[in-house]
Amino acid sequence: MASVPLSRRSFLQASATGLAGVVLGSRARAAGDLTPDISLGVQSYTFRNFDLEPALKRMKELGIANAEFYSKHIPVNSPPDKIKGVLQLCKEYGVAPAGFGVQPFGKDHEANRKQFEFAKTLGVRYLSADPSPDSFDSLDKLCDEYKIAIAIHPHGPVGKGAHRWPSAEAIMKAVKDHHKLIGACLDTGHLIRMAQLGETLDPAQQVRVMGERNFGMHLKDHDNKRKEDVPFGDPAGVLDVAAVLKALKDVGFKGVVSIEYEANPADPSPDMKKCVEYARAAGKKAG
Repeated sequence: MASVPLSRRSFLQASATGLAGVVLGSRARAAGDLTPDISLGVQSYTFRNFDLEPALKRMKELGIANAEFYSKHIPVNSPPDKIKGVLQLCKEYGVAPAGFGVQPFGKDHEANRKQFEFAKTLGVRYLSADPSPDSFDSLDKLCDEYKIAIAIHPHGPVGKGAHRWPSAEAIMKAVKDHHKLIGACLDTGHLIRMAQLGETLDPAQQVRVMGERNFGMHLKDHDNKRKEDVPFGDPAGVLDVAAVLKALKDVGFKGVVSIEYEANPADPSPDMKKCVEYARAAGKKAG
């Protein structure tokens, strides 16, 4: 994904004290507004047609205070000074970075380390990830050193087959003997899409399979007939949002659940407003 120029305010320098405050703020606000321990966020890919500041403006208008960012909005190769500016801009709009991704990881330990250094500077709790099977020895060491989680992201059908991490069962089989901070960022929409390959996966049950190894989530509903995302509560959708939040609560999840909406990229805000309102109501039911 190509990077885009940030607005002039995104390059503002934050002092060391100010940066620490922004980072601590991002961690402090990572729980609480859906259930006592779960907060609502957004995957910034939802606003992929917008640069960082317009995306943040739309998040603020929706009342969302947490985000999992992706590389268009904050390039991974950003120098520390640029990240300081990004964090200051996030603070201005009241949006805290909770996670980042989805990022590839391989067996190159130093390349992996650079991503953890980026995550540390950004102040996120986890990196949503698509790691190769030969990356885990490296990730064990880095998760232990940085105390940042690797959250493997399933991606449903890919071409005529399934993504290499199609389900919680596949992820758990791979990570069960690895560091406790290697787990999943389940994507409910991609789990639903597995029905296109004849495999019905219940997102709430998938949460329970991962148990304590749930570190993030992409919350979305999907219409397999039209093969596109739909707002929560749409008659064509199938996701039981309250059941997913209840499952997260039951396994002791404490963190951010990020709505990701891939339809209508030119203007996702009206549908996102429906999703936010529905998710908050479901949170009350689950909590």
